[in-house]
Amino acid sequence: MTLPASISRRNFFSLLWHAGFLAFAQNFIDVDTIIPAMMVDAGGTAVHIGILTAIMLGGSSFTQLFFAPFVSNFSFKKRFLLMGITSRIFALLFLGILLFYSVQIRGDSEILMIFLLITIFSLGGAFSNVSYTDILGKSLDEKSRKPFFSIRQVVTGVILFSSAFLARRLLGLADYPLNYSYMFLVGFLALSIASLGFWNLKEVVPSKMIVRGPKHFFQIIRVEVKENKQLLFFLGYINTMGISITLLPFIILYAKTTFDLESTGTGNFLLFKVMGGVITGLLLSVLSGKYKYNLLLYINGALALIIPIVAILFPGIASFHLLFFLGGIIFALYSIGLNGVLLEVSGTTNRTLYTGIAGAGSILPALYPLLGGWMINQFGFLPYFILFMVVISTSFYFIYRLNCRK
Repeated sequence: MTLPASISRRNFFSLLWHAGFLAFAQNFIDVDTIIPAMMVDAGGTAVHIGILTAIMLGGSSFTQLFFAPFVSNFSFKKRFLLMGITSRIFALLFLGILLFYSVQIRGDSEILMIFLLITIFSLGGAFSNVSYTDILGKSLDEKSRKPFFSIRQVVTGVILFSSAFLARRLLGLADYPLNYSYMFLVGFLALSIASLGFWNLKEVVPSKMIVRGPKHFFQIIRVEVKENKQLLFFLGYINTMGISITLLPFIILYAKTTFDLESTGTGNFLLFKVMGGVITGLLLSVLSGKYKYNLLLYINGALALIIPIVAILFPGIASFHLLFFLGGIIFALYSIGLNGVLLEVSGTTNRTLYTGIAGAGSILPALYPLLGGWMINQFGFLPYFILFMVVISTSFYFIYRLNCRK
């Protein structure tokens, strides 16, 4: 079925609405600064940070491998998109309530409940993302995609930058746990408003790939990898460069360990991270059509190597502001490059499947934070940083083999 122009326009603004309010919510539930800092203030250790990071980043992506076969069997996927975002909304609500009353809860029970709610929040995001990727690809006509990505980058950039100041101020209004309770409740409200964009979407183009259980799914993966060599190198890239977005939570722990980071310092780190991501997004939106994904991937890898080197050689509050600025750039480059390359190596009918397969590429990013938390707990930060740089260095081979020049 051909997508009518009127529906494409409606979906354009619906998706933009969601992106704008999601950007506002992100600073209040930031997975690199706010959530790990909250865990440390709750009494969490390096091992706890490792588990939390594995759940939020690598682990949530890995579960897409299991969600995709189920979702692929349905021609229309909006209902799954709504289920995923609704679970995230309620997880934030209960997390805010939990922290508000946390003085009445024993330490171990509080940390356990935080893990449970963060797991629901992360898995809900992974479940909805499988559907979102498919719906995004078929809900906008081809000529509207690049303008949408450019406008979305500008809108989210402005909102992210503006809300970062509000988040920093709100974080400093009270001590733990009330400051984080306020943060998550604001995030709950913003994400609830963002979900209205999904409710307004009209999904009219069917997309379906029959997958008869896990065995059949892995047979399909073997066929796809055999027929599409780019997919194999893409998985290698995600498995190596993917750990770059798991680093900042440990930098937060390193900062709190090294110079007793306070909530206002966490807010400043968040602001610098947002600045890096926003500047990168706006710059790439201006240069849309003039850069190649290949270049973005190489720059991403080079910057990822700089962060642990600076952290080791220049541990101080000023240099850590730079680290979070670079971290924002890395996150933006990785997200844009990952999504762009995924769209290039996949097609309309198999996009949901490829999103799930890409989740398989998150095996190492899911396990590395667990290993990192254990290494830091046993041997300190230096071995962890060295191993990080070794893994990142291997990603350059997969970037070279991908050779994505579009």
